[in-house]
Amino acid sequence: MRHVSQLRALSAVAVLLVIPVYGDREAGSAGTTVTAPATAANARVGALFDGGLDGDHFCTASVVHSAGHDVIVTAAHCLDDRGDAVFVPGYRDGQAPYGTWPVKDTYTDDAWQEDQSEDDDVAFAVLGPGSLTGAQVEDVVGAARLTVNAPADGRVTVVGYPGDADTPQSCTTRSTPFGDTQQRVECPGYPGGTSGSPWAAADGSVVGVIGGYEEGGDDPDVSYSVRFGGTVGALYQLVTDQKASCVSGRQGNSPSRGAAFG
Repeated sequence: MRHVSQLRALSAVAVLLVIPVYGDREAGSAGTTVTAPATAANARVGALFDGGLDGDHFCTASVVHSAGHDVIVTAAHCLDDRGDAVFVPGYRDGQAPYGTWPVKDTYTDDAWQEDQSEDDDVAFAVLGPGSLTGAQVEDVVGAARLTVNAPADGRVTVVGYPGDADTPQSCTTRSTPFGDTQQRVECPGYPGGTSGSPWAAADGSVVGVIGGYEEGGDDPDVSYSVRFGGTVGALYQLVTDQKASCVSGRQGNSPSRGAAFG
């Protein structure tokens, strides 16, 4: 599990982690994790804080295009019972170079709300105006497209904020299928705090976020994501259209293979 508060609640007693056979590491498949450079694309990725910069950052999120220019995507488990979460794009070295944006509304699928289904561990959130200029977040840092039904074995770059670090980490590697509904990557050093980290395809679009199996995994060197399909696409469409306050991603038709939004 990658949620910082959940990790801190674990006992210091060592435990034996049992990983399914199809989740084992593959020789030579791991990417290299480095400090993420301060680029325009990485400015769209940010840390989620409790209340503000004086609190702790507990997860990662990123800006995706929407009509209101005010939507981020993260893992559903990151925003459960978080009434005062704040998004800080481009957070680095204790600074918020673009300002902060409060999370106003959170949208998850019914299957997550009812059963915390690992296959529905995705959330979208609508943000309020920014702290510096009152602008919407997309108007300040830009946004990535969201792509659904992308191949599960593509090359991706994962950018996220470990809970004990003030700089984002980046790893580029190849994702592989994990069962029929999820995908995995081998990127060293993605512990608590990296839940919700976007998986960006070669064209920059978001095709996953750390979450899903074991809320992102129980090994900091192997991370998981729900495969973005019709459920995520329908949920995203409902959020960006702002047509409902209680959203079910089970509605609507599944987008075609590789469909991109924005």
